[in-house]
Amino acid sequence: MSCARPAGLPHVKAKEPAVLVLPGSATRGEVAELCAQVQELLAGSGAHVVVCDLGGLGPPGLAVVDLLARLELAARRAGGRIRLRDPGPALPALLDLVGLRFQTEGQAEEREPALGVEEAVETGDPAV
Repeated sequence: MSCARPAGLPHVKAKEPAVLVLPGSATRGEVAELCAQVQELLAGSGAHVVVCDLGGLGPPGLAVVDLLARLELAARRAGGRIRLRDPGPALPALLDLVGLRFQTEGQAEEREPALGVEEAVETGDPAV
């Protein structure tokens, strides 16, 4: 009796990240519910990333920073991460100011150069 493997590449299911749309403002009780939703999305979808849509958030402040930090912590406890969608120009600067780093959609990975960026060579540099 033999069991032949099918020809070609095995079928791989692409896992789309789960998306959580954040409300304009969240109370303390809603923050706990959002953290539970992040953990449920990670457990239920099998994905390792939850995309947090920030399009509805108002101006960034420390409450938004606290919310995102708690969501990231909840995601890490569930074995995943969060990624930010549509963060607006001021939020990444505020997050950087408080020492928090989040991946945003469309951002190059940490060790990948951004598309279309070329390194400049100064004339006095020795050849390597």
